[in-house]
Amino acid sequence: MGQRRLERRPSLETLVERVDQQRPGATADDTVPTGFPSLDKLLGGGFRRRDLVVLGGDVGSGKSALALGLALRVARQGSRVAFFSGEMDDERLMERALAIEGRAAVDELRTATLSDQTRAGIGGAAVRLRDLPLTALPLAAPDFETAAGRLDGVRQLALAVVDYLQLVPSPAGVIRSTQDEDLALVLQRLKALALERHVALLCVSQLPRLDAKRPDPRPTLDDFGHLGAIKQHADVALGIFREEMYHPGYGVEGATELMILKNRNGPTGFVDLYFYRRWMRFEDMLDPDR
Repeated sequence: MGQRRLERRPSLETLVERVDQQRPGATADDTVPTGFPSLDKLLGGGFRRRDLVVLGGDVGSGKSALALGLALRVARQGSRVAFFSGEMDDERLMERALAIEGRAAVDELRTATLSDQTRAGIGGAAVRLRDLPLTALPLAAPDFETAAGRLDGVRQLALAVVDYLQLVPSPAGVIRSTQDEDLALVLQRLKALALERHVALLCVSQLPRLDAKRPDPRPTLDDFGHLGAIKQHADVALGIFREEMYHPGYGVEGATELMILKNRNGPTGFVDLYFYRRWMRFEDMLDPDR
């Protein structure tokens, strides 16, 4: 027992020293601000390195758009971000990013039907994107280890985003069983990856158990399914809820609740975002972008 205490003491002393040196209200060194002020406030400054964060939402809720928006905001603050995409190649991902940053519809970009004002906004967005520390990586791979190994070339990484869980390849040598068992194992590996790489890892997920016809269709932890693996392995679980998807004409169009369903190191609750569907862009309602 005494030996065990001696082994833990250096880590404890380091923690106390860090707390003593930190200025009141300053963001801790292991924190990655999301760029959404309301969310950062509720999360104690932002995502934490070594944490697994899972973001879930119904089909069409904008979860992939929010994940990319988070990646862009983190990168804009100078932190290196790696974005794994299972559905878009690098060109499509940058097209989506340009639409978000330039406040333009993707269809307008594809057909070049832009107003002079929008065209100017796109030009400015392209300049900003060119210098962002954002690396796009393909998620498709023979196995989990091959996909994860693509991070080897990304230095000083702060945040890794995986879009999305159901497209992450299985670990090598694992005999595939049920999908729930397979995804539960993938979640374990993602948590281990966050620890190994000392990064915050955000993973987008579908909600296979969400019943849109129930009286309150707001996401819950149980909606993630996967044998309760997210309850067990995720440090933070987020859920997107947009009232207009279930009760058209009721409430404010675009109003979004980003629900903190689990927070291992702090409170749960929700923050109010606004979704510009045309641009696939989310903004903080209490601190909107200029």
